[in-house]
Amino acid sequence: MDLLRSLPLGLYLEEPVTWLHRLDPRVKLVWLMGFLLSPILANSLWRVGLVAALVILTCGVGVPLRVWRQQMGWLLVLGTMVLALTAISPDGLPAQHQPRRPSQALTELPTLELENSVVRNPWYNPLGWGQKAPTIAAPEQPLPPASDYRYVVFDRGPITITRRALDLGIRVATLVFTLIYSTNLYLLTTSPEEITAGLEDVLSPLRWCRVPVTEITLTLTLALRFIPLVMEEVQNLVRSVWTRAIDWKKLGLRQGAQVWLQIAERLLLNLLLRAEQIANAIQVRGFTTPSTHRVQWHDLRLRLWDRLALVGLVLFCGARVLWGQM
Repeated sequence: MDLLRSLPLGLYLEEPVTWLHRLDPRVKLVWLMGFLLSPILANSLWRVGLVAALVILTCGVGVPLRVWRQQMGWLLVLGTMVLALTAISPDGLPAQHQPRRPSQALTELPTLELENSVVRNPWYNPLGWGQKAPTIAAPEQPLPPASDYRYVVFDRGPITITRRALDLGIRVATLVFTLIYSTNLYLLTTSPEEITAGLEDVLSPLRWCRVPVTEITLTLTLALRFIPLVMEEVQNLVRSVWTRAIDWKKLGLRQGAQVWLQIAERLLLNLLLRAEQIANAIQVRGFTTPSTHRVQWHDLRLRLWDRLALVGLVLFCGARVLWGQM
């Protein structure tokens, strides 16, 4: 069992170097924000299109099959399960619906009649008072043609799928896939140093508000570098438990919980030890504060393909406004 290969979440793919690796980290960060923000208040067709765009982008980038097959595989399974569970769940609307069309008796207007009024002088009636007014009937209006619209899409046995539940399931499943996979694809093709340089350049105007931008980006870099160490420690502890051939059936619930608590305690101690080693290594190299020891993480330059990617982002936003509205 190799967690670093079987579940490479948040890891940087160094080889092979694809065209997505060569893009500027700031451009990729803006594209990532576009993928994360565009599903907000978007219709279901746009959300499904985002999922399809991510799949096509992954296939077109040239990422090895062994890398994205497992990540995309379990995400697609998770999205399918969320879609199925949400679609068969009750939609919260009442089962009894009142007819929207009025009854046949209300489709015709009542006749307008004037009662016979008392006339003092029946021999003098130039305006026709006291006579019955002609009956005015409502014009006949043709009924609207029948449509094939059905609120209940599928009703077979205990399973009932309505349009509202199906639409909600599509929204939730596509949102989960888009949020997780777009972020993972960004981390897969962008090194931590490039992410740090891009964020520091984008957040540089916040220095006027006395925001410690350099400290924040340094902390983010160390956190990204710490993810493989955490997975490595978990993998070592799992292998150590397997090599001891513990019979969990004989331990029982109480002793099994004690063993897992000891494993969690050992994991926490190992992670704290790794963090202390990293801090000592930084101090030995004379790194005291990020403000006095500026590190050039990456050389940021906008090239031709970066400008083309920005033009594509503008077209993407225009398509979202035109076709992505609810």
